[in-house]
Order: sequence, then C-alpha cells, then structure tokens
Amino acid sequence: MKKLCELAVIFFKMGCFMFGGGSAMLPLIQQELVDRRGWLTREKLMDYYTIGQSTPGIIAVNVATFTGYARAGVAGAIIATFALITAPILIILLLANILTVYMNNPYVMKAFTGIRIVVIALIAEAVCGLWKTAVKEKKDILFFSFALLMALSGISVIAIMCIFCCISLFLGYKRGWK
Repeated sequence: MKKLCELAVIFFKMGCFMFGGGSAMLPLIQQELVDRRGWLTREKLMDYYTIGQSTPGIIAVNVATFTGYARAGVAGAIIATFALITAPILIILLLANILTVYMNNPYVMKAFTGIRIVVIALIAEAVCGLWKTAVKEKKDILFFSFALLMALSGISVIAIMCIFCCISLFLGYKRGWK
C-alpha cells in the first residue's frame, strides 16, 4: 500500500507539470525516477522511453505505466498512469473555457510563445541526456544520423522504427544471436 501511495503522489506531482506533452516531461521523469528516487537506472529509463515511443500514447504516460508496473505490479501501473494524467485533465477542464475567450489576447499569445520555447529547450536537454546513455558505439551515431535524416525528410516515424528494428535484429543475428 505504501508503494501505491508513493507512486500516486510522485506521478500526480509530475502530472502537474506536464506542459508541452510527454517528450517535454522526459527531464522531469529522469530527475525524479533516476536521480532523486533511484527507482530506475538510466538504461532502464531509456528502455522505457524506447518502448513508450514505440507504443500508442504519450511517452510520459507509458513510462509511468511501466514504472508503476515495475514497482507494484498491475495495481502500480494503474495508479501511476491515472495519477500522472489526473492533474492535466483537471487543468484542461478548468482552463478550456478561459483559454477560448482569451486566446487571441496578445499577452496570452506571448506567454504561449515563451512556453513553446522552454518546451523545446527541455526536449533538447532530454535528448542530450539520453545521448550519453544510448550512444556507445560508432554504429549508434550512424543509426542516429540516418534516422534523423529520414525523419527530417518526412518518412513516417513508424517506418523508421520498423526499419531500424529490422536492421538491429539482423545485425544482432549476424553477431551470433540465435
């Protein structure tokens, strides 16, 4: 029960700062779950990000589900997921009417411009942190470069992931995985 309560509090707190979507939450998730609590290693968090990106839904919600499951089974997954999404749902419900009225206000528009820039910076910081964990060999830089070029050229994220999954499986098989 203590683990479930702890999951609820931590993920509700993170959900209160879920501005910019799941990717913008990556630095907060890393700080809270890896650095502060030690619930996950950087490698395990990278695995959760990877799976979270490969499955439907918001990365942060998927990571919450995986973390909750690892900490307290199915009940932990449910609690962590709902705790994370509760605050954003409440905030959206409260602000939806207000924002529609004031969205064209120049001050509100400037505030959102500032928030967008901060979200980009947070995502860039998360990418830099993930880079240290994910990129360990020269082939990783090559994979990253090709995947980035493919993404910038407009190729579907799903297609890119499938292509590199197949390449990784092939390379692993060639190295002796059976």
